[in-house]
Amino acid sequence: VYAVLGGMKGITYTQIAQYCVLIFAFTIPAIFISLNLTGNPLPQLGLGSTLIGSDTYLLDKLDLVLQDLGFAQYSTQERLSKLNMFAYTLSLMIGTAGLPHVIIRFFTVPKVSDARKSAGWALLFIAILYTTAPAVSGMARLNLVDTLAGRDGGGLVYDERPQWFKNWEKTGLLEFEDKNGDGRVTHVADSAVNEMVTIDRDIIVLANPEIARLPNWVIALVAAGGLAAALSTAAGLLLAISSAISHDLLKGVFTPGISEKQELLASRIAMAVAIGFAGYLGLNPPDFAAGTVALAFGLAASSLFPALMLGIFSKRVTKEGAIAGMLAGLGATLCYVFQHKGIMFIPGTEFMGGMQENWFLGIEPNAFGAVGALVNVIVAVTVSRVTAEPPSEVQELVEHIRVPSGVVPTHGR
Repeated sequence: VYAVLGGMKGITYTQIAQYCVLIFAFTIPAIFISLNLTGNPLPQLGLGSTLIGSDTYLLDKLDLVLQDLGFAQYSTQERLSKLNMFAYTLSLMIGTAGLPHVIIRFFTVPKVSDARKSAGWALLFIAILYTTAPAVSGMARLNLVDTLAGRDGGGLVYDERPQWFKNWEKTGLLEFEDKNGDGRVTHVADSAVNEMVTIDRDIIVLANPEIARLPNWVIALVAAGGLAAALSTAAGLLLAISSAISHDLLKGVFTPGISEKQELLASRIAMAVAIGFAGYLGLNPPDFAAGTVALAFGLAASSLFPALMLGIFSKRVTKEGAIAGMLAGLGATLCYVFQHKGIMFIPGTEFMGGMQENWFLGIEPNAFGAVGALVNVIVAVTVSRVTAEPPSEVQELVEHIRVPSGVVPTHGR
């Protein structure tokens, strides 16, 4: 509602408030959990510290518990391969720089210097958030596995399960099946012969404060942080969708003569339709949330980011080259994703049967955005070389972007 009625200015102010809630909601519980487990208030350092009253390091303890249950060590797990991990990380990094709802935020500041300062502050808070995430992940897993192991290590007695277990059972995101009838919850690798507990991965962060027995106000703060994150992202995306449809497509291509009032109406209608579609996908999620987000970042990495970088750092890239590169990068990524994952919101669709052994250099679909970006750059540069140079005013604009105000550019460099 506030996105439809408030527009860019309203969303800007609400996103500031939402991010303050988000950063506090994520870091404060992490500090509490780190103190409870290691006595260290900094989660980033707590992850590598010893447990309270013990000489055992937190990660060593987690590794030992998981090995006892038949799982792989937590600290030595690698996402398929080093090359895949590199591609995955690169795809997320350049995908972030190419997200349209992030890019348009710079339109809300009056000066270039303000945009640079805001980017600097944003990077600081993002660094705090992202360096805390591994600690939250490791500590949440240790708390969860320790709880399910029970007091005697033989599995949690179901009738003695804690309140957080009962709360999440009501949502259907945590389920227990007593396969051998001994009344114990045992989370082991070989679930075919043991009791089985099914935990939806989306609840781990939200359930973490309850599992760690933190105060109720901290649990409420985490819930508020989750809502703030969702609303903040959704608002920015809605704004990007509505402006793309109303301004870029309708006014820029199909109906150039429409008034500003008609353009505003079209943007609000586009927002409403997008909300309806997003609501449907929310009720019928196509995939694990993190996997779906990773794919979205990959699509931004393979389409928008290379065009932005080439537009800033190359005066020779043409309109035709940029368009061809974006289509090639996006097309390559989509084909790879559809081939190996199917169309996410249409069950059972796979173009060529996606098997892991058929992956290109062992790179998973979620990480293929980096390869798509490389395809984009190659195609854009190649097409630009065989098409006419951009107009002189465009090249001057690029030169002006590169050089600070008041400095005479040196041509030929």
